[in-house]
Amino acid sequence: MSKTHFPRLLGLAAGLGLMLGSAGAFAQEAATPPAVATETPGLSMGVATGPLTQEQAAVGDTYLAKNFELWEQRCVKTADGADPCQLYQLLKDGENSVAEISMFGLPEGGQAAAGATVIVPLQTLLTANLTIAIDGTQPKIYPFTFCAEIGCIARIGFTGEEITQFKKGAKAVMTIVPAAAPDQKVNVEISLKGFTAGFDSVNATTPKPAN
Repeated sequence: MSKTHFPRLLGLAAGLGLMLGSAGAFAQEAATPPAVATETPGLSMGVATGPLTQEQAAVGDTYLAKNFELWEQRCVKTADGADPCQLYQLLKDGENSVAEISMFGLPEGGQAAAGATVIVPLQTLLTANLTIAIDGTQPKIYPFTFCAEIGCIARIGFTGEEITQFKKGAKAVMTIVPAAAPDQKVNVEISLKGFTAGFDSVNATTPKPAN
């Protein structure tokens, strides 16, 4: 892996708005304020942190349905209960959050069997694109689609053969280039442990084409 301290240069936690587990731990470790009678007006009693469950979610909310190793099945609650889902993983370089990837199934019959959204820091060198290699295979190059406040986004399609490689593999490697150090690369591992069960679970929520 490159020695470039890309996450430190970019301030990724703020730039991407990624939800880090340490935030919850910090809140729990903060000093407990003196007890206040429940009838005292004008005081906030706080709101529980952490991902919503399906029961807690309102229509339009995203909730955590299941965990598959480092993958999370995240779904959007709908009025009819269809609740489409994606398979999500936060990608890290050591202790630093670098990017995130969300994968989802697509209806049968198209060139892409699955799609993915990858979000990287705003200070990524866009002209270098990003690459993904599955278990040491020849990497494929993907362009960035657009940038927003949360980061720069690549919308990716995977063939059925590539999804099979994901299921059989141990890890994939995503490579991006920091704009501040265009001669260096940042390689980030995508764990594939739990991918098969996770993707099959998510794919089961893919809307089926009308007959």
